[in-house]
Amino acid sequence: MATARDIMSGGVECVGENETLVEAARKMRDLDVGSLPICGDDERLKGMITDRDIVVKCLAEGGDASSTRAADLAQGKPVTIGADDSVEEVLRTMSQYKVRRLPVIDGQQLVGVVSQADVARNLPENKVGDLVEAISN
Repeated sequence: MATARDIMSGGVECVGENETLVEAARKMRDLDVGSLPICGDDERLKGMITDRDIVVKCLAEGGDASSTRAADLAQGKPVTIGADDSVEEVLRTMSQYKVRRLPVIDGQQLVGVVSQADVARNLPENKVGDLVEAISN
């Protein structure tokens, strides 16, 4: 049975919880991604930040992206999946929480991210369609 580890994208780059939103945006640009995990000094996942978060929760509110820290946008406990959890559990979790990217944790360590694209590349079309529908509604 395939697991989250089998379909995830590894080598995940984090934005540090004390880095600014400008630094986060530059990392996103340089990596050509729309979201990044927020990691603490203890290497633990603190949340996820998206390019949309930066725009809607900082810039649109008149905030200063050069002084706002990534941790300021981390909300609650991040939704994650265990590295050895089944792909079926990945689908259930993504559908339940309506997330397009799911950080993969091994113990307390962030080891990768499963994206909607990872799912699309690794699962039958009908399962991908069900996921897209669940996330989009």
